[in-house]
Amino acid sequence: MHPAPSVILFTSLSGLGFGLLFWLGFGYPGVTGGTAFVFFAIAYLLAVGGLMASTFHLGKKSNAIKAFSQWRSSWLSREAWLAVISLIIMGLYGAGLVFLGTRWTLVGYVGGLLSLATVFSTSMIYAQLKSIPRWNMPLTPALFLSYGLAGGALLSGQIATTKALLLVLALVQVAYWALGDRALITSGTSMASATGLGKIGAVKAFEPPHTGTNYLLREMVYVVGRKHSAKLRIISLLLVAVLPMACLLLPFNHLLAALAVISHIAGVFAARWLFFAEAEHVVGLYYGKR
Repeated sequence: MHPAPSVILFTSLSGLGFGLLFWLGFGYPGVTGGTAFVFFAIAYLLAVGGLMASTFHLGKKSNAIKAFSQWRSSWLSREAWLAVISLIIMGLYGAGLVFLGTRWTLVGYVGGLLSLATVFSTSMIYAQLKSIPRWNMPLTPALFLSYGLAGGALLSGQIATTKALLLVLALVQVAYWALGDRALITSGTSMASATGLGKIGAVKAFEPPHTGTNYLLREMVYVVGRKHSAKLRIISLLLVAVLPMACLLLPFNHLLAALAVISHIAGVFAARWLFFAEAEHVVGLYYGKR
């Protein structure tokens, strides 16, 4: 798939923002007043900023409102509703902490769980697509949730929890890459199955469907070299988990904490670019790109 900057920003920032809101909803860190305002401001800037970035890919930005109309059948629509509801509930919860110095526990728990459900619904937008075998597996929701929980724990200052979640994140990410690399082959989808001509022999394209490019090639077919992909995987894993873990294992200071956060966010962007760039849409078979 074409790794559009808008969807990379959307999935990366919103995951971090709603991940932080999840931990805030469960009382981590236990802050009130001005300090609570800072944490909630960061969470809302990330979550809302990511949601706004998702509209950049639309030709007509006004069409974004239509995302709310198909909640019965569309994970995109469910995500939109969950995002709005969780932001409203967490806003009420945050107001209690900031202005009243009071923690409404039940409100926080509900808002936190809805925030995590928002991250899950974002993942299901991609996991439901059978036309992209690399995404169409249970590890896709696990990947999004592990990124949201680990990133949120890091931003909320939960050092011990972050260490454990970064390890889980690294393991899930490596497993996702390993299974994803075989997903298209093991899916059974090929030019032979697509044309129904496999019974009479090997099937291959006689010539390209057309001489120029088109929308499908621009948006659905993106080929990244294996060497380039391998280097980016190592870089993203180092940035998202290894370097932050190293910073957290050293005696705490604010400079190391800032470095851990910056490294993790950079790693999230790199890994999310790969998430889209490596996704192999089956339409690429028709054009001889897979």
